[in-house]
Amino acid sequence: MSPSTQSSRPKAAYQRVVDNFTAIVAVPLAAVALVTMARLGPETLASRLSELQPVNVFLACFLPAAAAIVYLTLRPRALYLVDYAGFRTPHNCRIPFASFLEHAKQLPALNERSVRFMTRLLERSGLGEETCLPPAQHYIPTHKYCTLDAARAEFELVAFSAIDDLFAKTGITPDAVDVLIVNCSLFCPIPSLVDMIINKYKLRSEIRSMQLSGMGCSAGLIAVGLARNLLQVLPRGAHALVVSTETITPNYYIGNERAMLLPNCLFRIGGAAALLSTSSAKARFRLKHVVRTLTGAQDSAYRCVFQEEDGEGHRGINLSKDLMNIAGDSLKANITAMGPLVLPAYEQLMFAFSFVARNVIGTRVIKPYIPDFRTAFEHFCIHAGGRAVIDELQRSLSLSDEQVEASRMTLHRFGNTSSSSLWYELAYIEAKGRMRQGDRVWMIGFGSGFKCNGAAWECIQPARNADGPWATSIHRYPVDIPDVLQH
Repeated sequence: MSPSTQSSRPKAAYQRVVDNFTAIVAVPLAAVALVTMARLGPETLASRLSELQPVNVFLACFLPAAAAIVYLTLRPRALYLVDYAGFRTPHNCRIPFASFLEHAKQLPALNERSVRFMTRLLERSGLGEETCLPPAQHYIPTHKYCTLDAARAEFELVAFSAIDDLFAKTGITPDAVDVLIVNCSLFCPIPSLVDMIINKYKLRSEIRSMQLSGMGCSAGLIAVGLARNLLQVLPRGAHALVVSTETITPNYYIGNERAMLLPNCLFRIGGAAALLSTSSAKARFRLKHVVRTLTGAQDSAYRCVFQEEDGEGHRGINLSKDLMNIAGDSLKANITAMGPLVLPAYEQLMFAFSFVARNVIGTRVIKPYIPDFRTAFEHFCIHAGGRAVIDELQRSLSLSDEQVEASRMTLHRFGNTSSSSLWYELAYIEAKGRMRQGDRVWMIGFGSGFKCNGAAWECIQPARNADGPWATSIHRYPVDIPDVLQH
């Protein structure tokens, strides 16, 4: 017998005991009660019941019923995801590495060292050759075409396309939308993005609308939580439309500060629209939990970059320990908040035992116990913000390559699409036919602040087809992504 088999047997026995703890306790108690009643006999039992006062019987029945009614009345309504749609990037917006670097070379403000820096960054980024930039950034010189009108055109292209697909998939008409939430961090024009959607689709005049800005890549899950709260005060069955995107047209950096060049290389055009409701009719997912955590660090993630000298005196690109520490602290806070909500009892007990032991015996002797979230979720959607973030979360959560495949392939095919990347990842899992009824999904979004937001979903009805953003490319994935791309 192998050592691994021997070590797994006590753990399996422990899991069975904890999972069946209620039955283990209830069955003996029920047996003792039955034996006691049998010893007393029917006449003794009948006499004792007749001694009960009517007020006692009334309280025994009324109080539990009243408590149940109050609980059901005050309990928040469940939130359901009717459906979602991701923007299908057009082929004419594709930006291969060679084209991207050729455009950069034509900008007088960028020196040769910056171009070499971006070249090395792209080779290690995990992005593929099919990522897309908005039309304005395909012109030379780029900055002259990144106008306000071009930025509006990008938003209309992305948002309207995703919303059109969503209405077509759900069969819901625009006048059935009660709440509209748009999250776009870096582009906040007047009239607002919310007004553009309301005017385009002739939404109701009394619609509740809100635009979230400046919240980074985790704003998509913040918008979901906000929609859930707003729908609680509306009649049951109301609908909320959430649009998540990032308009990158006016935010192309032209300069030689390396930390600022990072977004130029990673961010790509993309967006998604989701329809939420408090009615389960036609819903495909149920929202189980939303957890928001924020660390004390307020530095921008893109400034957490360090450069190391190579043999030629040039500097390479990598994410600094500061960034990973900030992300790690935020992730730990999210795990601490999410764990008790989703983990089975035996995992929670193991975590509690580890916590007590570390405080009693010492942190140097007892290693911290990292809960196995694979026991709580079948699928993981990690924000495709960059290769290093995905690597770190895979290591921290002990996830398999298949469990982070959706995140890596989304980064490769679409790049960093900010808050909408989680929806592209969910679409990848469904396009691969891996989603089953009852499967649980954990969405993990990182953003400025440094925020880590999580959402737990339960699948009610998997997608019937792969007619989404992956429709033309899913058959080619997964692909092998080398550590360094060789041209």
